[in-house]
Amino acid sequence: MRIAVGQYAVAEDWTSNLKSCRALIDEAVAGGADLLVLPEDAMALFIDEPLRIVDAAQPLTGPFLTGLREHTAGTATTVVVGMHEPAGGGKVHNTLVAVRDGEVVATYRKVHLYDAFGARESDRVRPGDGEPVVFDCAGWQVGLMTCYDVRFPEMARLLVDRGAELLVLPAAWVRGPAKEWHWEVMVTARALENTCYVAASGECGRRNIGASMVVDPLGIVRGRLGDGPGLLWAEADREELEAARRKLPVLANRRFFVDPSIR
Repeated sequence: MRIAVGQYAVAEDWTSNLKSCRALIDEAVAGGADLLVLPEDAMALFIDEPLRIVDAAQPLTGPFLTGLREHTAGTATTVVVGMHEPAGGGKVHNTLVAVRDGEVVATYRKVHLYDAFGARESDRVRPGDGEPVVFDCAGWQVGLMTCYDVRFPEMARLLVDRGAELLVLPAAWVRGPAKEWHWEVMVTARALENTCYVAASGECGRRNIGASMVVDPLGIVRGRLGDGPGLLWAEADREELEAARRKLPVLANRRFFVDPSIR
């Protein structure tokens, strides 16, 4: 599988962000990408007034996602993108959508809300139902996670239990003391402990670190971006995945199951 991971500084205006996404899609399609991963909440970002996302949220039938669907029509590249959709009661869902050839092929609503480091995502976001989401992309099983989910290893393991060979992780990772180190350690750990690939896209700009990266099943970083806009390329290889799981059979050797029920 040929993977592209894009990052950019998300603006408040969804039309501006749609243009940014379309440009990255064009580049990924031209490069023969099977999969393009874009950041969490690529539709709109309100750094100083986060509650504004409640009014700016759009349904999956809204103009932002419709514009992306139309732009992927006739292409084989699967695009995973983050957005906020209305959830009722003055809250939204933080949603990942996978789009291919003009159609939605998978959706995942973020389960672990970022109530940490002084932030309160739960003030404006309603969590999803917790059902692990895995979908097929170019013959690979792809599992969906969002940002803060990476701090919960059971989430990644549940996806791998469902057959995921590649974990996709759109994020908007906030800068702070040791935060870039947290990001690198945990993205790498989720790949290594599950002997799978991880493709992580980080929003960049005034608040967030960017630092998109792709990690292989033995925890080797295959590529990364800095803190500016860009597109990262990597390859996922079936023989490499199988060899890693033979060499390091942690999935076969483990002694405990993960309980999929929600607290």
